[in-house]
Amino acid sequence: MPLARQVFALQMAVLVVVILAGGVFAALDARHDHDAATREVVTDVAATLAAAPSTAAAVHSADPTAQLQPQTEAIRKQTGMDFIVVMAPDRTRFTHTDPTLIGKPFTGTIDPALAGETFTETYTGTLGPSIRAVTPVYDGDEVIALVSAGVTRTHIGAEVSRQLLTILLIVGLGIAVALVGSLLLSRRLQRQTHGLAPSELRTLYEQQQAVMHSIREGLLVFGRGGEPDGRAALVNDEARRLLDLPTGEVARGDLPDSIQSLGDNDIRDETHVTPSRVLVVNQESVEWGGQTIGNVMTIRDRTELQSVMGELDSVRGFADSLRAQAHESANRLHTVITMVELGRYDAAVDFATAELALSQHLIDRLTSAVGEPALAALLLGKVSQAAERGVELTVAEETALDTAEPLNPQESVSVVGNLIDNAIDVAALAEDGWVEVTITRDSSALLVRVADSGPGLDPATFGAARSRGFSTKSGHHGLGLALVGQIVNRHRGTIEAVREPSAAIVVTIPNSAGAP
Repeated sequence: MPLARQVFALQMAVLVVVILAGGVFAALDARHDHDAATREVVTDVAATLAAAPSTAAAVHSADPTAQLQPQTEAIRKQTGMDFIVVMAPDRTRFTHTDPTLIGKPFTGTIDPALAGETFTETYTGTLGPSIRAVTPVYDGDEVIALVSAGVTRTHIGAEVSRQLLTILLIVGLGIAVALVGSLLLSRRLQRQTHGLAPSELRTLYEQQQAVMHSIREGLLVFGRGGEPDGRAALVNDEARRLLDLPTGEVARGDLPDSIQSLGDNDIRDETHVTPSRVLVVNQESVEWGGQTIGNVMTIRDRTELQSVMGELDSVRGFADSLRAQAHESANRLHTVITMVELGRYDAAVDFATAELALSQHLIDRLTSAVGEPALAALLLGKVSQAAERGVELTVAEETALDTAEPLNPQESVSVVGNLIDNAIDVAALAEDGWVEVTITRDSSALLVRVADSGPGLDPATFGAARSRGFSTKSGHHGLGLALVGQIVNRHRGTIEAVREPSAAIVVTIPNSAGAP
């Protein structure tokens, strides 16, 4: 049975029992109140009649019944009593509602009244069960008669019955309201549980937990408009690891800035760079019954893949450089051979040695100025790569470093290579584009400056480029600056974009800061 029906049945059973119990208690309370009120009324009527001087005078008269019967009947009718009996101390009745009982003995308790006490009791007399009061009639200090006034249970029951109708009406109304409320609650619960039984809900929960903890992708689920304060309804272990999230509840404000900015928008395979990882993020809306009920965000770790791709790009760059150099060498060789065939031997020697001297000069200068072999090889390759794209890449004369520390060779190649690639992309957009690279290291810091002939980056664009995979160039993923920023943050360095005297990106890595 669906959970909503079980809750409805249980709730209705509880409410009916509670309402009926309340009705019974109300009826008992009404009867108790009527009994108490009746005792007060019969006591007042009996005491008033007993205290009247006319009552004592009538008792001393020759015919007490003749004087008392009309008077007591009038009072009985006015006060709603079922009987008023005036009797002698020996129980002989002077008055009664039924005239045939006058002169006969009174049935009931009179001893407390004979002792001077007014009391009430419930007693079954000639008219049936009744609540009665008995009080003495005094002549001076002597009890000369007794007065009893009472109301039968039948009379009281009629009064209570009128109240019971009201109580039953209220009970019925309460049950009707409970039924409507339970139905509405049941329908709402059925919508929220999609009509599933408790066992099905338990199975779904167990399956969800198993899937959450077994998948190797980060998973976050946010409600539409969300949970309070934008909290995630569900976060698995992998998401906490990839995003360095704290234990406990997770809000959108705990996510990296670039992922926070996604909001509720649907995205597909978008790359984001955090201080320690490269992540691929997907986010899609979840719909049910034609309404959007939340968002599901999945996160994949691309850090190692990006590192391998970076190395692959470097190797591809070296291969392109070798291909370009081989092509140029073949052209030069054909030129030298042709000069020899034409008998211009001196010109052939001068041409060959001039090209060789120029190349060797660049190689000698870089290998002597840059003590990191991988970095020197990268610069040589980038010179040829830039030339192929019509960009003049130069290494500033002040470039000098014996080691790339505190960066390791892979980090130094990633920082310098990405900055140069970005600069070449910008410089290639215009004629006579150029790029200048300056790398220096002293006792305090390692400095990398890559300038280009482009317009430079304004602060907003530079911030966006550092926060995630962003590019101002169509068809580019734009991870360069984000990856450089990741390495710079790891070493507690700085990265800034300047536009004077020329557009440049400047990276400073302090020697005293190690990786955290």
